[in-house]
Amino acid sequence: MESVLSVFESIGRYLSLIRIADVVDVAIMAFVVYKIISMMKRTRVGNIVKGVGVILLALWLSSETAFNLQGVNYILAHVLEWGVLALVILFQPEIRQLLESVGAKNIKLLNILTPEHKITEMEQAIEQTVVACTEMSRSRTGVLIVFERKNRLEEMIRTGTTLDASVSCELLKNIFFIKAPLHDGAVIIRDGRILSAGCVLPLSKNANLSRDLGMRHRAGIGMSENSDAVVVIVSEETGSISVALGGMLKRHLKPETLDQMLRNELMPKAEEDAEKPRFIWKELLRLGRKEEQDEEE
Repeated sequence: MESVLSVFESIGRYLSLIRIADVVDVAIMAFVVYKIISMMKRTRVGNIVKGVGVILLALWLSSETAFNLQGVNYILAHVLEWGVLALVILFQPEIRQLLESVGAKNIKLLNILTPEHKITEMEQAIEQTVVACTEMSRSRTGVLIVFERKNRLEEMIRTGTTLDASVSCELLKNIFFIKAPLHDGAVIIRDGRILSAGCVLPLSKNANLSRDLGMRHRAGIGMSENSDAVVVIVSEETGSISVALGGMLKRHLKPETLDQMLRNELMPKAEEDAEKPRFIWKELLRLGRKEEQDEEE
């Protein structure tokens, strides 16, 4: 009984030493470890980490504390030194994507000051995209449209032809016309404007995708896997409309479903943030007019 009480007393002493900063510190480390494990499951990182673990185990076994294999230990130590540089080069796309994702986080204050015309352009872009996809679905014209969000797609934009034009049904139909020079690539839209057409997108590395999916669908899914973009796809074979989002593909969408999905993904935050400055300015104007009326009275 005394031993049990002593254990509880020691636990109580340890708990009394824990600070709020320690809890925050552990929570941050746990979150980072969770993100790393999640990334390892989704990408090829897992197998490479296993290989690095095998090298580290072999390095420890060949050290003086274990079997003291000096030659093997010398080679593995130098392999490990160069291996760090090799890993940075190997994971350059993933590291760049991570940094772009962190740098693209919007500051709330900047969101409040978002110009109203950007929301209008985005709404028009969605309407024109839905109309164009509906018409091209009937004619079975292949379509691949990428709506950029927080993650910038500069690398993909550079692979296409720069346009910088307003989104319209006629323009999209001309771009994806089967005899047009840019019809095989993707159109990238940022803030409601077409930045580039004929862009090359990364193909999905998911081996579990249906064999019925062609290169256009695989490119759309690959784009959604490597960024937070919303990708609209129209099949050239069946004319069905699909949306790729977060590595998932939603197929056989009706025009009204496509319109609602694009608005849910691209519009709600912008609309809420845009309403804030307009509400503030209206309130300021109302108060100013009220004060003028009081002074006149």
